[in-house]
Amino acid sequence: MQSASTYSGFVSRLFSSRRLLVLGIIFIAANLRAPISALAPVLDAIIEQFSLTPTQAGMLTTLPLLAFAMGSPLATSLAQRVGVERSLFIALLLIGLGLCSRLVDSSNGLFIGTAVIGIGIAIGNVLLPSVIKRDFPTQLAVMTSTYVLVMGIVSGGYSALILPLSLYKNMGWQLALAGFAVITLFSILLWLPQLRRHTPPPTELAQASGNSKVWRSPLAWQITTLLGFNSFFTYIMYAWMPSILIERGVLAEQAGVLHGVFQVAAAVAAIALIPILARLKDQRLLSFSLASLTAVGSLGLLFAPQLAMFWSVALGFFSGCVFILGLSFISLRTDTTSQTTSLSGMAQCLGYLLAASGPMIAGYLQSFFNSWTPVLWLCVAASLICAVAGLFCGRNITINEHAAR
Repeated sequence: MQSASTYSGFVSRLFSSRRLLVLGIIFIAANLRAPISALAPVLDAIIEQFSLTPTQAGMLTTLPLLAFAMGSPLATSLAQRVGVERSLFIALLLIGLGLCSRLVDSSNGLFIGTAVIGIGIAIGNVLLPSVIKRDFPTQLAVMTSTYVLVMGIVSGGYSALILPLSLYKNMGWQLALAGFAVITLFSILLWLPQLRRHTPPPTELAQASGNSKVWRSPLAWQITTLLGFNSFFTYIMYAWMPSILIERGVLAEQAGVLHGVFQVAAAVAAIALIPILARLKDQRLLSFSLASLTAVGSLGLLFAPQLAMFWSVALGFFSGCVFILGLSFISLRTDTTSQTTSLSGMAQCLGYLLAASGPMIAGYLQSFFNSWTPVLWLCVAASLICAVAGLFCGRNITINEHAAR
């Protein structure tokens, strides 16, 4: 413990505490998607090594989503016990432990390690925004956009590199996936100085009981539908996009790159959309258009796969925009902080549960039809449901105003 304290003091002297905090936030964000999304480009190799069915392979991306859905109460209670800073440190340790477990030559070890990573990411997803809100109240948009962009760039970049990395000197997919632990270790070292603080979670985050008015509100269910089906589509793509592209005639290495492009484009969406949102009071047309264009992107992969690069960018960008819209509606359509917190918990819990079914359903459809074509039609349907939901939750009205009508 003394050595950790000495290290913290040394690092603090090298950097100002605020810059160190920003770096810590950025590197935590770097860990909140890549360890899961990097599975997809090497999924065929994993299936071959462990003789997994497509449905079992889909479970590898479903396990973290189930952890996301259930992780909010765990993160809050953990933060109440040991503080936000130490909870985020534990989250990084869990992610690192899960990454190292991928070196074990066992399908059970892979599943357990992936679930552990999911729990760590769930804790980070819940608590990192509260750190930003607490320490950067006047820079919320900038810091939020930054950490969303970092998540997208790192996960996209690692997805693009994972297959070439696994082939380099016969390194193999296990070492390539576990190699991300180097970034996690560096993140842990950067976060060590924050352990001197012991901050409880914000009051609104600690209120675990939901607002019953939110669960009875049609508007809340419309927002949940938008976020849920957008996540359903997105995580099908995270899990199976490389396999879908390979069936459409794209080379395996290029498919991994396009999978990375998809994720980077989704992250860039935040930068492009936030200035537009600030100028619009009614977002119905915007929501409907963006979700419909996501459906067009899936149709593009079906009927014009030779333009796979264009469709990958379009799918990532437009689905990313819909996701940002859904998150924005959580704040725009609520009247109080507790209502916002309750709607966020409702939308994320149910949304991730719906998203968790996506990779498994897609895997089952592929094994039943021996083709990814039905899965792309499923993605079209999910995007069109988002478009219809957007026509309702895009109205300039709050939950209380809607209930008063």
